[in-house]
Amino acid sequence: MSEAVLYIVATPIGNLEDLTPRAQDVLQSVAIIAAEDTRHSARLMAHFNIKTPMISVHEHNERQRIDKIVELLSSGQSVALISDAGTPLISDPGFVIVRAVRDAGFKVSPVPGCCAFVAALSAAGLPSDRFIFEGFLPAKSGARQQVLEQFAEESRTVLFYESTHRIEDSVADMLQVFGEERFVVVARELTKTFETIHGAPVGELLEWLRADHNQRKGEFVVLVKGVESAARSDGLDAEAERVLDILLSELSVKQASALAAQITGVKKKQLYQAALDKQK
Repeated sequence: MSEAVLYIVATPIGNLEDLTPRAQDVLQSVAIIAAEDTRHSARLMAHFNIKTPMISVHEHNERQRIDKIVELLSSGQSVALISDAGTPLISDPGFVIVRAVRDAGFKVSPVPGCCAFVAALSAAGLPSDRFIFEGFLPAKSGARQQVLEQFAEESRTVLFYESTHRIEDSVADMLQVFGEERFVVVARELTKTFETIHGAPVGELLEWLRADHNQRKGEFVVLVKGVESAARSDGLDAEAERVLDILLSELSVKQASALAAQITGVKKKQLYQAALDKQK
């Protein structure tokens, strides 16, 4: 008997032809497909004539499905886990099941493919060597602005997911927190008929969104350009500041700045002055 595997299968985010040949083979061969929404995934399966049985696995029943999936694997039957679109577990359910399956001693294998934030980052024209993915922003403005404040001086590209109902309000909050000139890109309906990728200083971007109702429809990836180090008052990027703050909680200014210099590569003198300023 071949080894039973839980396959984590990426599915298209719009264009059905983006399902890879390997993913098609896996979905055809497994005993069962654990889908976030079986009705939604039925269209994809019908398109490729995949008749494998499906069960639902979503945020409300994920823990209850563990026994069923482990039971199948224990009997030598492989299982595929899919989400409604893109790579499972990326702002979607699945982590609880993957952890449980691994803890039970079974193999978990990814079948790579589409991921909306990766697709957006590849085409947005923003620095992609260092970035942060933060998933969905909070639904309410106050909480949303609190989260955005954390990235006011972030030097890395920051990516969020957003829905059609909140995109305008979220960009308005970015204007409040980041100011008019922070460069922001919205990537809408990726791989679909009305795919749009548009970037501008956030003040202009908000006007552009408000001027065209159609540009506020769909599923969004929002990408925020990082702040240039020179634009910060102390010259530090967010990671260097984070390291310095951690070290200052346990060490003297001299020790913390010296160790932070070794960790981050930032000049010791610059870190020492920043540490002094923080102590004041």
